[in-house]
Formats: sequence, C-alpha cells, structure tokens
Amino acid sequence: MLAQDTPRKLALLVGINYPNNNNLNSLNGCVNDVDLQQELLIHRFQFKKSDILRLTTKESLQQQPTRNHILTAFEEHLIKQAKPGDVVVFHFSGHGYRLLDPHPIQNCDNQQFNDDYNSTFVPVDDTLNGSPQDIMGRSLFLLISALKTNNVTVVLDSCFSGGGTRGNYQVRSAIRNNINTLEPSQTEIAYQESWMKRLKISDSEFTRRRCNGVAKGVILAAAQRDEEALDAPFDGFYAGAFTYAMTQYLWQETDSVRNAIAYISPTVKSTGGHSPFADGNQNQPVYFIDNKLLSTDAVITKVKGNQANLWLGGLNNKSLATFNKDATFSIVDATGKTRGKLKLESRDGLKAKAKLVDSKENIISLKPGMLLQESSRVIPADLHLSVGLDSSLGNEISIAETELSQIYRIKPVPALKDNISYPAEVQLILSRMTEEYLQILKQQKVENIPAVGSIGLFTQGLQIVPQSFAEKQESIKTAVCRLEPKLKSFLATRLVEMTLNKNSSKLDVEVSMNLVEQPNQPFAKISTLKSIYPQTKLPLNKSFQFQIKNNSSHSLYVMMLLIDSTGSLTVIHPYPWTNFNRGMLLASNDTLIIGEPNKPKLQAVKKGLAQALIITSRSSLDKAVHALKRIESELKTQKTNQNKCFVDQTRGAEVIEDLINDLSGERSGKNAKTREIKTSNIATVSFSFEVG
Repeated sequence: MLAQDTPRKLALLVGINYPNNNNLNSLNGCVNDVDLQQELLIHRFQFKKSDILRLTTKESLQQQPTRNHILTAFEEHLIKQAKPGDVVVFHFSGHGYRLLDPHPIQNCDNQQFNDDYNSTFVPVDDTLNGSPQDIMGRSLFLLISALKTNNVTVVLDSCFSGGGTRGNYQVRSAIRNNINTLEPSQTEIAYQESWMKRLKISDSEFTRRRCNGVAKGVILAAAQRDEEALDAPFDGFYAGAFTYAMTQYLWQETDSVRNAIAYISPTVKSTGGHSPFADGNQNQPVYFIDNKLLSTDAVITKVKGNQANLWLGGLNNKSLATFNKDATFSIVDATGKTRGKLKLESRDGLKAKAKLVDSKENIISLKPGMLLQESSRVIPADLHLSVGLDSSLGNEISIAETELSQIYRIKPVPALKDNISYPAEVQLILSRMTEEYLQILKQQKVENIPAVGSIGLFTQGLQIVPQSFAEKQESIKTAVCRLEPKLKSFLATRLVEMTLNKNSSKLDVEVSMNLVEQPNQPFAKISTLKSIYPQTKLPLNKSFQFQIKNNSSHSLYVMMLLIDSTGSLTVIHPYPWTNFNRGMLLASNDTLIIGEPNKPKLQAVKKGLAQALIITSRSSLDKAVHALKRIESELKTQKTNQNKCFVDQTRGAEVIEDLINDLSGERSGKNAKTREIKTSNIATVSFSFEVG
C-alpha cells in the first residue's frame, strides 16, 4: 500500500497599515499581525515558509495588498494549489467597513443577515474617491466555496463600525462620510457574478448556503458584527488585540476552536472591550491540525555561533516587561528535556537577541526552529503603572501630572496631538467625562454613565473603571488624592500579573473553579501541566469556590487574590489575617478548598469581568500578604470615607517593595535594582471570568 501524501499547508496573510493615505487613518499593528501569524504557522504548525504568501504594506510593490493583488493571490496561491485534504489559512488584518448590499439576504433565520448591509475589507488602494475598492464578505464566501479542501480557516482582525481612536487604541474601521448610502463598485459586482457562474450557483442557492453559515471550515473573528476591533499598543510594538491573544495562546496550547475562543475571549474583552467569535465546526482543532505539541514560549529564528535571534510569540503580554537583559530560556527537545540555556542580551518588541550560556551536553549546536521555555524573568527596576492624562483635563493636566508623580511608581503620561493618543502602552487613563465620551458609551449600551464633567479612570480601551468617578465639582487634586488607593491596587495587580507563568513553571499545581452546589463539576480548570477546561460565565448571586491541588513533591505557600471589575483587590487566602505562614502552607499531594460553605463564602454579586490570581511558591509569601492586605484595607477605608484623602508615600513604597521581594524570593529590600523570578520557585496562574 502506498503511503498517503502529507497534506499541504497553504496560507495567505494580509496586513495593511495604510501609510501615507490621506483618506484612511493609518494603523500600526496589522503588519505585525502577519508576523505573529507567520511565525506561529512555521514554527508551531510546521508550515513551509515557501507556502506562506504575505501581502503587506511593508512588502515589495508586487506584494502590496491592493484589491487586485489580494483577489489574485487568493485564486492563484490558494484555490489553484489546494487539493482535497490540504490545510488552508487566510488572514486579514486592516480596516473593515459595511456597504449597501445590492442583493441582501432575506428571509433567513441567521441573525447576521438582519439588515441591508454587507461587511467588507478595505484594500490599500482604496482612496474613498468615487466607488470603493472594498472586497465584500459575499466575495470571500464565493472564494472559500471554490477551494477544493474543507480544511479552511479564515481569521479576520477588522471591524465594521466605528472609526478613529478609542482611548489609546486605533479602531480598525474606515471613516467615511456617506456611511449609510455607499454601494460596492460595479467591478466588485461583476467579480461576484463571474464566480457565481463558474461555481454554477444560482441566487437562491447562494442564499441557502449563506443562511447555513460559513462556506467551508471555520471563521475566527476579532469582534461581533456591531463591535470595534482594535489596534493595541503592547510593550514595544502594536498588534491586533485579538491576533496577539490568539497566537500567544496557540504557542502554549493546541486545542479545539471552541476551547481557544472560550479561553482568549475574557483576555481580549478586558484588553479591547470586544468579543471574539467563531463560526463553523468549532470542535475541530485550530487550523485543522491535531498535533499535541510541547508548550512553547519562544523559538530560535536565526543563529550565528553561540548567538541567536529569538521570536517571543508565546509570552503573555502582561509579563513582557520582565523579559529584557538577563532573563533566561531553556532549550528543550520534543520531550521537554532541557538541552541548554540562553540568556537575553536585548529585546525589541517580540524580537530578541540571546547568547548560549549553558549546555546540558558536551556540545550543543544552536539551530533555527529550536523551541524555548522560560527559565527565569527579571522584574524591572523601574516597574511602574502608566496613567495617561486625557486632553479633557485641559489646563489642569500639569496639576494632575504633579500630583500623580508624587505617588510611588505611578507614571503620568500626557496625551499626544496625533491619531495615537499616547506614545506607548498606558494601563489607565485619567479623564473627565465629556459629551463625546458620553455618546460613545451610550452607543456601547453602558449603564450608569457618570455625569459629564466628573473625573475618574478609563481603561486603555476607553472602558469605564467602575466606582472611579465622583461628583463633577471635584478638583483634579482632590480626584487624584481620592483615587490613590485604587491606583495602588492596579499597580499591585500589575506586579502580580508580571509573574504569570502557568505554562513555564516547574511547580506542578492544578486549580479548578466550581459552584459550591456542584463541587465535582469544575467549569474552568488551569494546570501547570497544560490541561485546560474552557471558561464560562459565572452565574450571578451563586456561591463559588476554588480547589488548588499541589502535585509537587514538596510543600508550597499559597496566596490568592480576587480582582473585581472596579480594580479593587481582595486577599481571599490566607484567611484570617493571623498565622500567615502556617495557614498558607499546602502539603505535597494535598488539596486546598477556598470558599467552603462553613467559611467566608465567595459569591458573585456584580456583573462584569473579574480575575482570580493564584500564587504558589516554595518560599514564604508573608510580607506579600501583609502588603496586599494593607492595600485592601486602604480601599475599604476610602470607600467609607469618600471625602478623606489617604497619602502615605513611605507606606506605599513599602507595599510594592514587599511584593517584589517576596515574589522574587529576595529579602534584600530596596537596594536591589532588579529581582529575578525562577520557574523552579514560583507558579502564578490567572482565571479571567465574566459574571452575569
């Protein structure tokens, strides 16, 4: 019997930043999305580089993402080459839009087709003068139908509403004046008609197929039809909030489409405020490739002697700042066995340079494609919380800058006069509520919007931080004073999140979440051994609990925090406040239940996004617990004394230093400039979940 041919893997990746286009606002992260996707496909899913075609605004003239080049590439690279059983990936990052559909789908139960519009993709040569050059979703459906394989994945990181900026993000939607009347070009209509004839599809048959869902395979989209997909700043680079979250997850887990979307959705929603979704057979493995691969943080892309260039696509964006000079990675083989160690010498976004510093064998030759797992990270000496100062503060910006600068490790960042609000990533935005923001929030159907003129905090994606706004007569100085405990809480959370290392920790820890009434039915589960259950919404007013199992051969100290939608933190373990060390210690092969009915119970009483952070360590965490308890106490006291300002800079400094020292296993105090965190000593995992 002849061996069956290995399926070919083909990809067409389109990323458009729209540079030097006076009619379309430029973007920054779409070409980086293509880089994220390409490195993932090559090193994680074994695509050949020669089988990946890139059309981006950084390519040669022949590979610019014009309308003609995109359509021709789809036909020549995908349709003509793909055979039955082959794997096909089409990725588009750029502006989206909606045009009046000359042939709208009617009498269809599918809720996508409830109006007269059709979603489109905006190519780089669309000048917005005259008829648009947009490629309609209708055309994409026909192109997918023409493929000879069913193993098709379409990834769309664009949106079909909005435009401009939102907070420190750019909206991936074209801005047009005639938004409700613009129709597709005659060229686009003719192109669709030609494919209808070639595929021998009648209008009625097309309608039937469209109503049934995707043409073939699976579509992964960054946002719902009425939401905005966002171009987001990260630590040193821009990317689509969705593309980065998805590709980072896939470096760690090879999973079904359903589980992947369920896991990354809370992350994307907390980052950008939009909800990813999938359409098609979601039980299929992502990209239709069912490989059980080793969890990976980075990969070697280029080698010169004992020097290597790295791609850090598997690192969580919240901990990127800890991977600079002196952070280390282990070189691992297919079984996970360590063969050597690399130390970082520099990093630029997700690209890094490293040097071989240790080899477990007599001689190890570095090679492109070698997979890496984190060995240690370094908390930066200048760790801080960046707070953007919105232009709505007017002539009070300088006052706000002065007041914020006096809070330990809080860094104020004035706004830019550009289509990018701030020069880099900010964690929060201090702003007044304006009429413009009021209208944006109303469009998003936000409830309990603060009064125009009041001062409070927004997320980077311009989502309200609940309970951060007060009366509109408040001065900026009083507002900063009032918000100080909340800012400390966000800073502490940022620090703990920098230690997240579920996939690289050498400690064997398993955490599950369940309703108290269903103790043996976890609805979410995370393990350092890489097993995952998808997360679901936590029902309102239901008691829940966590079960933490220590599968390690030694005892571990355990600390757990809950972060609610307001940014307030609560230390839920250890409880009570006394006998920290004894109460925190979890013996080998033992299970800790947090939220038992006979103890202070955990109950979801507010709708919104929440997060649980679980820290396990071989070293004592008593100073960290005391530090977090002090922040928690300040927040509670501030709530009951709205008019009183709590300012104790020395105490604030001690809180953060205590956290840094304990989480890194150091007891050296403020004199140590950086702290190293080793995967052999600590495991920090996170649950992000939605209540409602």
